Amino acid sequence: MSNQIRLRALEPTDLAFLYSIENNQENWSVSETIIPFSEYLLKVYLENIDKDITQTKQLRLVIETVNDKEAVGLIDLFDFNSVHSRCGVGVIINKESRELGYASEALNKVLRYCKNVLNLYQVHCEIQEFNTVSQEFFTKHNFIKVGIKTNWWLKGNKYYDVYSYQYVL
Repeated sequence: MSNQIRLRALEPTDLAFLYSIENNQENWSVSETIIPFSEYLLKVYLENIDKDITQTKQLRLVIETVNDKEAVGLIDLFDFNSVHSRCGVGVIINKESRELGYASEALNKVLRYCKNVLNLYQVHCEIQEFNTVSQEFFTKHNFIKVGIKTNWWLKGNKYYDVYSYQYVL
């Protein structure tokens, strides 16, 4: 097991990093974002993230390199459901930090956290048909494609299918 990264909670000092991720329009095609976030709104968000996943139903963690403590990405747990023991997961790595194993290590760590700390049964994600890199990534990590939402995602003037994946912990 590699130890290139650690996962940590967001800090107020992450404002510039979060701003760069959230306002990078290249990321918007795989998220629900359609307008930029102001620095002020992100600052307020960072000041008010003191509740746990059972209250907010989500958890955002910074993926940080161990050696130089550089923030290289984010991993999110969302749609947390304690009744059915599941949540969604999403990963984003800065373009310049991709293909270095950070996303794989972060996913493995967060899956262990989901199983051992949150006592979840399964984790899920949804991936647009045009996002083949994410499809390959989650498939490589033993997520199983379990469904298709046809013509579900509008990008430009074309609708794309969205694939549902699950991983049983």
